[in-house]
Amino acid sequence: MFERKQLSRRASSRTAWAAAVAALAGLAGFAPAKATDSVKVCLILPMTGGQASTGKQIENAIKLYMQQQGDTVAGKKIEIILKDDAAIPDKTKTAAQELIVNDKVNFIAGFGVTPAALAAAPLATQAKIPEVVMAAGTSIITERSPYIVRTSFTLAQSSTIIGDWAATNGIKKVATLTSDYAPGNDALNFFKQHFTAGGGEVVEEVKVPLQNPDFAPFLQRMKDAKPDAIFVFVPAGQGGNFMKQYAERGLDKAGIKVIGPGDVTDDDLLNNMGDAVLGTVTAHLYSAAHPSQMNKDFVAAYKKAFGNRPGFMAVSGYDGIHLIYEALKKTGGDTDGTKLVEAMKGQKWESPRGPISIDPETRDIVQNI
Repeated sequence: MFERKQLSRRASSRTAWAAAVAALAGLAGFAPAKATDSVKVCLILPMTGGQASTGKQIENAIKLYMQQQGDTVAGKKIEIILKDDAAIPDKTKTAAQELIVNDKVNFIAGFGVTPAALAAAPLATQAKIPEVVMAAGTSIITERSPYIVRTSFTLAQSSTIIGDWAATNGIKKVATLTSDYAPGNDALNFFKQHFTAGGGEVVEEVKVPLQNPDFAPFLQRMKDAKPDAIFVFVPAGQGGNFMKQYAERGLDKAGIKVIGPGDVTDDDLLNNMGDAVLGTVTAHLYSAAHPSQMNKDFVAAYKKAFGNRPGFMAVSGYDGIHLIYEALKKTGGDTDGTKLVEAMKGQKWESPRGPISIDPETRDIVQNI
């Protein structure tokens, strides 16, 4: 069961899309669960603004999972409450406070960007409820609360691999373009560490604003530096705009390759990027082209339900709700937050992205890139 709530007030009605979810899942006609029989999962996601693609992918993936698995686990009905924070940390904090205090939610989840995840961390600690991070990728996130568990990725995982690859595949000089916030710093630092250790040289570094960046003037600097490649990290949803301006400035024709974490070539947007994206090399946690039968089934079901391919944010949301279900199974429906986090530690399963697990010490995702 899904419900949207406005940040400005508690009271809200079921929306048309919520009814559609119920129909999709074959759940229409069920009465709302009593409070004692339900588990409330608060999704705090950017449904508007520059990161809206992230929110929509995660929302859709959770709808799909509940269609496939049902809305009841360990005798408890799962109630999803969705709040839009537009990737603004103050809104994230307000949303989390409202739902923890007024709605007595059992989980807070989602978090499209690192500042949002960090804004909620003290509240999760104080309330002793799990914070399941399904998108944000800065390495330090799980250190900020013993109640944070992550099912997305870290920028270190993908940036180190692309740094090693570049240094051993004929790329000698790189210019870097990264969003100016914590994940961008993570991506830059881990890439540089591995690329320069392999003999590469970083000839230009540019940081761009997180919100609504205009890449064009920065790309001209990149072109003037004449690197072999540009290492790019921008949040999911901004890759299409970057590739458009990359082509308009003629960097593709100048033979300057794009490399980086897979955020820039998210499957959700890839088909609209045109020929300029050809030759781009990225390292990431997921591709819709992953050949496992589980992934083929996941992609087919997602496309049938929503009309487009799932991206890496979708699979992170799909695995996030799976982890919540499995934790509830392990506790027998007990919603004590400390017990739920303990139940999440060490969980292992086969995902559409491949085999994954939750490290029992760090509560972070372990996966193949």
